[in-house]
Formats: sequence, structure tokens, C-alpha cells
Amino acid sequence: MKNVVDFEPSKKGKYNWNTIFFVATFHLAAIGAFFTFSWANLTAAFIVWWFANSWGVGIGYHRLLSHRGFTASKWMVRFLATLATLGLQSGPISWTTTHRLHHAFTDQERDPHSPRKGVWWSHMGWIFQGTAQNQPLSVRQRYSPDLMKDPYLVFIDKYYWVTSLILAAGLFAIGGWTMVLWAVVLRVTISWHFTWMVNSATHLWGYRRFETRDDSRNNILVAAVTFGEGWHNNHHTYARSAKHGFTWKEFDINWYQIRLFELLGLIHNVYAFDLKTQSEAPKEMLKAA
Repeated sequence: MKNVVDFEPSKKGKYNWNTIFFVATFHLAAIGAFFTFSWANLTAAFIVWWFANSWGVGIGYHRLLSHRGFTASKWMVRFLATLATLGLQSGPISWTTTHRLHHAFTDQERDPHSPRKGVWWSHMGWIFQGTAQNQPLSVRQRYSPDLMKDPYLVFIDKYYWVTSLILAAGLFAIGGWTMVLWAVVLRVTISWHFTWMVNSATHLWGYRRFETRDDSRNNILVAAVTFGEGWHNNHHTYARSAKHGFTWKEFDINWYQIRLFELLGLIHNVYAFDLKTQSEAPKEMLKAA
């Protein structure tokens, strides 16, 4: 896993003008949302944010696809991955490949978004220049071979933006363009920064329970706005664990939802680290869903 082919993330390389234009447009349009407030718009944005970023990005992209913290049926895997595409953070294979590279080379030269290259770079600069999340096929096949086997994931990885267009059409029919502005544009823009804070802030500020080789830290603020993804030092120490908050003070909303899914029989073989007993379960290597 340590030998990489065709992979050289750095500040060198061409600017990704399509990404720059897309992100800038969303930020500018998001400002307009503040002039069209309504409780219906806020409610719609909150509901979509929860499903897209908690169930989708946090539980689906991160704890399931990237780290195999539990197993799920094919339809459940596809359902969570589809919800995640609503976050407009790229498709499941691109996202997972980048994240697995981050764990393989955390805070080293080949880390896609380490603060050691600068705070701006780690927060959002890395998507504007060079490789970003547009990894070559050889790298995807090396780091995400499990996902490459699923034709549906391959399809939505290429067309991940289509789900947001479908959502926008539905929201427009319900509440007009102002609801689209809130539940798509503003929601996506804010949630981008919440996710990017995991890349930047949790490698700069917070406390360290475990002495790791990287700069990962537990950050309560980031955890609060990412449904528990901010307990980053815990996560980097026990990356496969679907449980990121190791004490009652480390509130981990995604973990509680994973436990609910397990109780409902929607997922199985949940892998969790217990701080008191210093034990992990299940013991066997989890198989790809």
C-alpha cells in the first residue's frame, strides 16, 4: 500500500479552473440566500444537510467505504453513497481514494491535504491545483479496488452531480428557487467548509489522546459541525473503528446512528474500539460489502 504509482500531490501543477469557477460561483450565490430566509427554506436545508453529510459523507463515504468500519448489503452501500453525492464533494471512488491516500501518507509529502503545506492548502487550496481528487485510474485501482468492482459506484463517481440536479428540481417544485438556494447552494457551501475543517483544523488545534506519527487532534468544534468526524486523533489511531468518540464527552452522532442501523439489521459486523477495555471488535478483517 505504501508504493504509489502515478501519484504526486503537491502545489505544482495546473490550476483546476473548472473547480475554481464552480466553488466561487457557489460561494457568491450562497450570499443571496441570506436575503431569502424562511423557516421552510431553513428546514429543507437542515434535513438535506443531515442526510447528505451525516448518512452520506460521514457514515457512507468515510466510515463504510473508506475504512470498512461495518458491512452492509449492496443496496445499503449504494443508498448511502448516493446520499453522499448530494454533498458535491466528488464521487465515492474519488473521495475514498483521496482519503485512503491521506491515511497512507498522513502529514507527509504525499498527503493530499496536510497543513504542513499551509493552512490554506489543507483547507481548500488543494482542490484548486494539481491532482486534487482527480486521481489517475492506476491510483484508483490500487487504492479502491473494492469500489471499482461495483458498476453503480463507478457510474455515480462520474456523474455524482446529477443527484443534486434532481434534488434541485424537486425543491423548486416544492418551494421555488429560494428553497433551492438554501437547501442546495448555501447548504453545500457551508458543509464544504465543515468537511475541509477536518482536513485543516483537526491537524492544527485540539488535544491528542494518542501519540501518533501525524499531527491529528481531537477538535470539539469540528466534531459538533460534522456529526462526530472531529475526533480525529482517535480516528487516526484506530482508523477502522466506526466509533470515533471514545468517551461520553466525545459526542459522536454518526456513531449513534450506526448503532441504530445495526439494531435495525441494516448493517452488520460493526468495528469499534473501546477505550476502557482497550479492545476492538470484530477481530477479523472486515470484508468488502
